[in-house]
Amino acid sequence: MAAHYQPTGSTSAAISASVESGIRTGGLAPGDPLPAVRALAVELGVSPATVARAYQELRQRGLVSTAGRHGTRVRPRPPVAARRAALLPPPLPDGRDLSAGQPDPRLLPPLGPHLAALAADPGPPAGYANAPVLPALAAAARDRLTADGVPATDLTVTGGALDGIERLLAAHLRPGDAVAVEDPGWANLLDLIAALGLRTVGVPVDDAGPSVPGVRAALAAGVRALVVTSRAQNPTGAAVSADRAAALRKVLAGRADLLLIEDDHAAELARVPLHPLAGATPTWAFVRSVSKPYGPDLRLAVLAGDEATVARVAGRAQVGAGWVSTVLQRLVLSLWRDPATAELVRRAADSYDRRRDGLVAALAAHGVPAHGRTGINVWVPVPDETTAVTALRDAGWSVAPGRLYRIAAAPAVRVSVSALDEADVPALAAALVERKGPLLTHSV
Repeated sequence: MAAHYQPTGSTSAAISASVESGIRTGGLAPGDPLPAVRALAVELGVSPATVARAYQELRQRGLVSTAGRHGTRVRPRPPVAARRAALLPPPLPDGRDLSAGQPDPRLLPPLGPHLAALAADPGPPAGYANAPVLPALAAAARDRLTADGVPATDLTVTGGALDGIERLLAAHLRPGDAVAVEDPGWANLLDLIAALGLRTVGVPVDDAGPSVPGVRAALAAGVRALVVTSRAQNPTGAAVSADRAAALRKVLAGRADLLLIEDDHAAELARVPLHPLAGATPTWAFVRSVSKPYGPDLRLAVLAGDEATVARVAGRAQVGAGWVSTVLQRLVLSLWRDPATAELVRRAADSYDRRRDGLVAALAAHGVPAHGRTGINVWVPVPDETTAVTALRDAGWSVAPGRLYRIAAAPAVRVSVSALDEADVPALAAALVERKGPLLTHSV
């Protein structure tokens, strides 16, 4: 914990409010530890039960997490706007920032011509009583999903993949319910689950997707939802294989008590076949975002699922945000219909594949294991993340610490190749290998 900030208060509500204030104003940074329960109770002159209740409230709101002997710490992305930067290290002035996980802006299709066409022909004005999904967009989405084997009779649109997942979890689960997630997995999803007052149950993941024994164990633990990344899994690059999909379908068959969510965020950028689990359970949803192929600022995802699930998501939107902008829907439809844009996305996928595969191969040549079957990230196991991140930063490379993505998985660092030029792959591999004594491990 920052030495200059001390929680205050004589009640559990006051103590939790003090901690939240510290996070909001920057006195407590992401990852900072809070005092031990008994130590803070003595300092404030209250009972340990009072402090414990305050910490419990903070955990339920997703502001802090507790990890056994590591104590209670501020979450990497607590759900409250703060004045300080997040846990990721600041960009290097003269180095490569490979920590962000954003698509390469140089490879995103230009929006100007499509925006100009929309300005010339904006279509009928949207109104509060209009349908939330444009019929033309819905038809195009159904064609694209059906071609990949995803049933798409019922669908809606949301403000991105994470927005869709949040609406799904909120519509089906209640605080305290458990959600099975990949471990390691998407950091934003882990923080969202905590912010909703839900519990995570980690499922080990390998290059072929979530492990079958891990899913079985999660189901036995009573999880109410399972979130699976179809392809380009963040951070490992895993993609669900045909054999893994078949095995998981058998495990999930008939589980009427389980919400199955599939996240295909990379969409056209993932150059491997899709092997969906859609329909393996009576309650399911398949979410595909446009942000990775076409640009992070395009906050739109298509969500297909069983009739009741889609109706819940669409109905909740109607009493909240209402709808995803029809201007944005028309823009996405224009991008989908443009052959030149499709070719640019194909070239971007090829570029990411060359960078990612090149880094994995360069490390493998030195006996250093790494994972990155698809997508824009490479997951490199290390014995100590702090040492690895610091050493690489000293060498001019900024990478993300694995603790942002892990529950019980082994330490690692995540390298995003989207900011890595192909010519720089050997230099980065050398920087990793040269420090492999204390930095890298040869075990997966």
